[in-house]
Amino acid sequence: MKRRSFLKAVGGFAGGCYLGKSIVLGAESNSDNKEEKATEMPKRVLGKTGQKISIIGFPGLALAKQSQDEDTKALHTAYEQGINYFDVAPTYNKGGSEISMGIGLQGIDRNKIFLSCKTQKRDKDGAREELERSLKRLKTDYFDLYQMHAIGRPEEVKQALGPGGAMETFVKAKEQGKVRFLGLSAHTTKGALAALNGFKFDTIMFPVNFIEFHQIDFGKAVLELAKKQGIGVIAIKAMCGGAWPRGIQRTRDHWYRPLENDEEIAMAIRFSLSKDSVATAIPPGFLDLLYKAIPAGKSYAKITEAETKKLAESAESALSVFRRMEEFFASGINSNEPLYPDSPHECCPYSHA
Repeated sequence: MKRRSFLKAVGGFAGGCYLGKSIVLGAESNSDNKEEKATEMPKRVLGKTGQKISIIGFPGLALAKQSQDEDTKALHTAYEQGINYFDVAPTYNKGGSEISMGIGLQGIDRNKIFLSCKTQKRDKDGAREELERSLKRLKTDYFDLYQMHAIGRPEEVKQALGPGGAMETFVKAKEQGKVRFLGLSAHTTKGALAALNGFKFDTIMFPVNFIEFHQIDFGKAVLELAKKQGIGVIAIKAMCGGAWPRGIQRTRDHWYRPLENDEEIAMAIRFSLSKDSVATAIPPGFLDLLYKAIPAGKSYAKITEAETKKLAESAESALSVFRRMEEFFASGINSNEPLYPDSPHECCPYSHA
């Protein structure tokens, strides 16, 4: 999507939207107490968990890309800015993100944060080993939320649900107090619906993005079922600006094009957070984009019909990220080849031994 066309669509809104001051590592950006109170990070109940989490979550993928000191400052700054939802996975930066988060969260009251982790293992033993390792890396004896990560094929759901599947480990871990709530992240409609219809999950992490929503209705069926089941939705890809057009020089080493402009980010986040059952949105895995998402979260107001229409018009010039994936699974082709080889955490592989 062209930046100019997007800004034209959001023009007129930006002037009335509080975007906040720049966030400085290790310090609050607002010194006026009244302003701080007026711009606190909103929190929402995460579905049937009953837990209140910040509407902007911390992206663990952003860690281990800089020094530990910088990561620690980022984690504490996010907490001071009102973020209490922290998301990570063992596949992020080859385990480095878990290690960094475990170190960086020290000094923050564990009871005041909601810590979420995942596993891409679909078998019982593999999931148990990964869970125990993640607990050690995060320096905690329990996760608030533990999820099956990056569900793609319905066949993965069948394997995970057993017998001998990962969900046996999930259920046992909950009985032992090692996890409080059970969820999944999915990146295909087929995989998400198969999982939600196969097990009583507490949450689902799924792409909720204005481009995908308007181009291919991606996410609509999942949100409808989540609402019906009372499941909390964690929105990912809210700040996705679509796939990289061919021939364009990438400004970031990332598998999709993240939104960069403050006005674009604010509008896109408002779109995702305005959908039913969505409790929080996770920014892309870059600290500077997290710092842009925080003021957007603090200034949140439900999106209007007129603004939604403008976003739909802007989305027409963008390239869908998930169209290829949806068509691939709809075709029924069986392949172990990754659809997005440069994706750091989802979309590949879709076959799990």
